[in-house]
Amino acid sequence: MNQLRSHARLVRKLQEALGDQLCVALADATVVEIMLNPDGKLFIERLGHGVAPAGEMSSAAAEMVIGTVAHALQSEVDSEQPIISGELPMGGHRFEGLLPPVVAKPAFTIRRRASRLIPLDDYVSSGVMTQHQASTIRSAIYSRLNIIISGGTGSGKTTLANAVINEIVMSAPEDRLVILEDTAEIQCLAENAVFLHTSEAVDMARLLKSTMRLRPDRIVVGEVRDGAALTLLKAWNTGHPGGVATIHSNTAMSALRRLEQLTAEASQQSMQEVIGEAVDLVISIERTPRGRRVRDVIQVERFTNGQYEIEQLIEEQEARHVA
Repeated sequence: MNQLRSHARLVRKLQEALGDQLCVALADATVVEIMLNPDGKLFIERLGHGVAPAGEMSSAAAEMVIGTVAHALQSEVDSEQPIISGELPMGGHRFEGLLPPVVAKPAFTIRRRASRLIPLDDYVSSGVMTQHQASTIRSAIYSRLNIIISGGTGSGKTTLANAVINEIVMSAPEDRLVILEDTAEIQCLAENAVFLHTSEAVDMARLLKSTMRLRPDRIVVGEVRDGAALTLLKAWNTGHPGGVATIHSNTAMSALRRLEQLTAEASQQSMQEVIGEAVDLVISIERTPRGRRVRDVIQVERFTNGQYEIEQLIEEQEARHVA
């Protein structure tokens, strides 16, 4: 009971520090991100509208927000530890706060956790992807192929991953999904699902090892960031097909190169053949001045003769090999 009261006080304190405008923004399903710059200027990104100015916040209020979040995360933030990362105690939104000396004045960003699933059909109707791309993705899901979703910061790769996972749940409702994340962003309506989160003491590689004992049918990783990529690829290759992961990369082909870099953190040997065997489909999504769009989709056959043998999805359905 005391913990509940303490949590409620923290939430009230955070709401007061954020102010009515930002609390309303956090309740708005169209909001993607809230950004406070060191000069006190606020910006809000909304779906379909891009980034727009949203007034100002004082340094004192910003410092109160950052300090309250640190308290909620049972951490400390000061000039010696000027960066705090984690989830807000309300809504689970992702928070990054910075204090001097790494910035001139307090600054933070809040990546709002998506509140609704956007089905693949909506991606097609809004022009983010073509009908042919959606059909290819669905076919990969039904065939239990391993899917990598790549994109830059704010490109919408996690939201697209949620759409893919939703298709998995609809096509194979009996499957047991084990979902691993650093911060809670993945949405999954499966009846049989286990969510695992990294902590200061338990990293992604350790979670993946534990996952093997949880009898997963499909393994989902919120974002592959380090040498744990090799553990994931090996899991996908050893009886756990049909998984999904996101990766920070601007194109489908560069996603494969990024996987090479990450697996190199865990192995002195080249893992290109392992990548070529484990990864079946790569979807690249990007943010453009006109909104988000699926940039390209490639199907990976194998790595042979020093190159990835891929089929590039083109609307005319032509195939080509890319080195």
